[in-house]
Amino acid sequence: MDLALLRTFVTVHRAGSFTRAAALLGLSQPAVTSQIRTLERQLGRPLFLRQARGVTPTTIGDELAHKAAPHLDALVEITESGLDEKSRLRTLHLAGPPEFTAERALPALTGLAAEDGQGLALRASFGTAEEVLEGLSAGHHDLAISTARPRGALLTAAPLCDEEHVLVAAPRWAAGTGVPPLRREDVSALDGVPVIEVHESLPFVSRYWLSVFDARPAGPGTVIVPDLRAVLACAVAGAGLAVLPRYLCAEALRRGDVLALHEPAVPPLRTYFLVVRTGTLALPHVARAHERLFQAAADWC
Repeated sequence: MDLALLRTFVTVHRAGSFTRAAALLGLSQPAVTSQIRTLERQLGRPLFLRQARGVTPTTIGDELAHKAAPHLDALVEITESGLDEKSRLRTLHLAGPPEFTAERALPALTGLAAEDGQGLALRASFGTAEEVLEGLSAGHHDLAISTARPRGALLTAAPLCDEEHVLVAAPRWAAGTGVPPLRREDVSALDGVPVIEVHESLPFVSRYWLSVFDARPAGPGTVIVPDLRAVLACAVAGAGLAVLPRYLCAEALRRGDVLALHEPAVPPLRTYFLVVRTGTLALPHVARAHERLFQAAADWC
């Protein structure tokens, strides 16, 4: 059986779409369709059910994928290992949320690039969870950090770490409202404090209020800026209250630039997932970066 046909079949199985598989393989959609039909003729059985949006594997298709995929991934690993020995520089494309990627992931991976005898070049891009997962699926990235766990067989995700969210404000706001410490029943004391957020929908503040106070924020955002580092800067400057990841505001808390207005027994958490296209951990440079991020994450939690 032609290995090229099997490779195309496994890619379609993981992508759930001829169009997406074609993009990943660098082929036209008609070429992918033709290869799948050829393989189906050779086997004498249908491998996919064509639907309006993508394809669904038949029972035979699932069985073939589960048998063939590990061997194809092993062949890729053998091939890429040989390539690493010949090439001193491999490029890793990473995507994730701007703040976490800049503050956490990139320092860990630039350390790897400096130490790695094989040579590793980094290319990073920022985006929302939807954007980075879409880019990873399309083959634009090698690794993605996402706050959403993807579905389907094309992408494989593992929890990387949790971030704790903290309600903070500059000391003058704390003094003016009589907090900290803020008790759950005293949340109305914050009704007059301006809110700093990354979006008009107040994703961080709303989630904190619902999780901790079982209520909704009293007012709209006063300062909206789409970067948590800018949110922190505005909070330090006294623009109002904000909900921030503890890792991002820990130094400002230590210096007293901002104060934690509330310390709930169970703080709200957000989970980050490290995501790859299924099978690409057979590529040595992707596997090294994947391992380094998990090693670094042990100190982040």
